[in-house]
This record gives sequence, structure tokens and C-alpha cells, in this order.
Amino acid sequence: MTDSVAPIRVLLAEDDDNARSVLVDLLAALGHSVVAHVGGGREAIEKAREVVPDVVLLDVHMPGGSGIEAAEEIRRAVPSAAVVLFSGDQTVSLSDHDITATSAIAFLPKPTPPKMLDSTIRLAAQRARELLSARKDAEDAKQQLENRKTIERAKGILMRRTGSSEQEAYRILQRTSQDRSVPMVEIAKAVLDSEPTAPTTPPRK
Repeated sequence: MTDSVAPIRVLLAEDDDNARSVLVDLLAALGHSVVAHVGGGREAIEKAREVVPDVVLLDVHMPGGSGIEAAEEIRRAVPSAAVVLFSGDQTVSLSDHDITATSAIAFLPKPTPPKMLDSTIRLAAQRARELLSARKDAEDAKQQLENRKTIERAKGILMRRTGSSEQEAYRILQRTSQDRSVPMVEIAKAVLDSEPTAPTTPPRK
């Protein structure tokens, strides 16, 4: 049975040419798509902006900016990409600041066993999708709340202008929205925009 799921798009940053070549072949054999591979931190940032990968696999020690520095910049530039750091230096450890600033999903040893590399990349991609979906849901909820506030304010204006009840004012907005084939919140905004600004009265002496 063929897996119909699209391959995970990986950006690889590794300064050792031989190790990078091995990893490119390994990632392809594991079913992932290496959309770019570079040898330095600055290149990784530029390529991440260009190709917008699902997962960024970064060596911690690289010329032109460390993997941690590159991960911080990539997190800001491409928030949808999951970051996985790896290093052959067993003395390396991530500080609390590094973890927060990079949003790294995992920190792998080098060389990484193929099964561990594969499962980590798949987990990272899944986590990134979940975080992106959660952010979108939060933004949608915030926008819906703002829309409701706008509609409530417009209803109040219509009730004052026409002497209608709250339900009647809502129906006015609803019918106008349907007649003009535009969202109700846009009609509500038009009502708010049509409200004259109250003149400022100078204080009495």
C-alpha cells in the first residue's frame, strides 16, 4: 500500500561536506524531501526564507553563525517551520534561553541512528502543524470576538436611531448583509463609520 502523505520538506544545515552528503541521501531514503542543504548558519536563514521548509535540521556548530543563532532567526522569519538541532559535541547543552528562543523540538546526537532521525523529523513536523493550527484557532477566536463586539455596537446605534428592539436591529444588519452579499461585520463597520463624531464641548468657566 502506497503512502499518499506528502513527504516532509527538510532544510539541512551541516558544515561538514561528507556528513551533509550522507544525511541528504539518508533523509531521501527515509522518504523525506531535502528542499535545500547548506553549510552555514547565515545560508540556512536565507534558504529557510526562500523555500519555507516543514523542518529545519541544524548543526549547532557551524561557520557564519551557530545553529542556535540561525534557529532563533528562522523561528522569527518562518514560524511554521519546526527546528531540530543536532551536534557531535557531547559537552553541548541547551540553556533555558536557547530552548525558548529557538523553539527547538528536539536535540539529537551526531551521528543520529536512522530510525531516531526519521521519528524525530516526523514528530517535529506534526508538532509544528499542531502549533500552527492552534495559533490560527486562537487568531480566529480573537477575530470572531472583535466581530461580535463590532456587531453589538452597530446594533446599539441602530436601536437608538430607529427605535427598534435589539432583535429588530440585528435583523436589519442581517438583511442588509444578505442583500449586499457581504459579511455582517462589514455592514456593522459601515454603521459605525456613519456615526457622527460627538462635538467636543469646551469646559465651562
